Amino acid sequence: MRSDVNQEWVIGLDAGGTRTRAVLAAAEDGRHLGEGAAGPGNALTVPVPRLTDHLAEAIGQAVPEAMRARVVAVSGGFAGATAASAEDPGHVNARTALTAALDRLGIPADRLRVCSDIEAAFASAPGTPADGLALVAGTGAVALRITDRRTTTSVDGGGWLLGDDGSGFWIGRSAVRAALRMADGRGPTTVLAGSVGRALGVPAEELPGDGDWTRAHREAYRMHVLPAVMAELPVRLARFAPLVVEAAGKRDTVAEGILDEAAAQLAATVRALEPHPGERVVATGGLLGPEGPLTAPLAARLHTLGLTLDWVPDGCRGAVALARLAHGQLGSAGRR
Repeated sequence: MRSDVNQEWVIGLDAGGTRTRAVLAAAEDGRHLGEGAAGPGNALTVPVPRLTDHLAEAIGQAVPEAMRARVVAVSGGFAGATAASAEDPGHVNARTALTAALDRLGIPADRLRVCSDIEAAFASAPGTPADGLALVAGTGAVALRITDRRTTTSVDGGGWLLGDDGSGFWIGRSAVRAALRMADGRGPTTVLAGSVGRALGVPAEELPGDGDWTRAHREAYRMHVLPAVMAELPVRLARFAPLVVEAAGKRDTVAEGILDEAAAQLAATVRALEPHPGERVVATGGLLGPEGPLTAPLAARLHTLGLTLDWVPDGCRGAVALARLAHGQLGSAGRR
């Protein structure tokens, strides 16, 4: 780490639903020099005092005390916030908490930018793009059109009750539904009935096996699975998505069909943004990574629209880039 007292620093934040990450970087060239992590950073669901604590913890880990006075810009991408409106409740909460956290640590807060975690992830793509499409496919699913680094249109993101088609939740729910349909006698045979049942603690004698799965065993299976699922938060259904990937790897046709339909749903979500051939699509989320189960089938569908996927792991790199950009703009145009 450079010890030059004249070195200037920026901070990038990726504050998501499960954790908050902070990165210290050199303002000059973006070199990452320190990192920190803390609890959830959703600006709508985490109370401002707790959000302040999480931000202060992550930033405090990333930025040594001796370097804090030389921080020239801070950019945070927050779940539940957006750069589109300073009056947005999530934006207000995020800015309030971030300002308080920086003040607590003795870090200047005059050059501060708040955006959504997806807008930050979009900026993480090579070249720090300002315009294009962003697609998130993890536990939930949403696609955005971003113009001048701000969200102008969104598709889906309706949550487990109303949307998130093709998401990890959607895939996990489809797994349980397929298992129950087999138990009912309404659906085809699938190894998902066994894997879902085992994950929920169904007794071995009630699981489908090589022999006849009797009506009595199927009824006992249903009576165990239904209350076990209902006892958990609905979004917890996403934990069954890996079972679908595993079953598809064994050529289970039901599981293969679920993943194929998930890719089709995500393609439809992108298509609703009316993309232009060659337009950039930046993707993030576990379903679309280098080893993601939907990467290849979705890429094939988007190829027919003249689109290709750029995958990024998170928004930290983009948040740093946006902070550096803000420093450059503010350095030449004054405080805004």
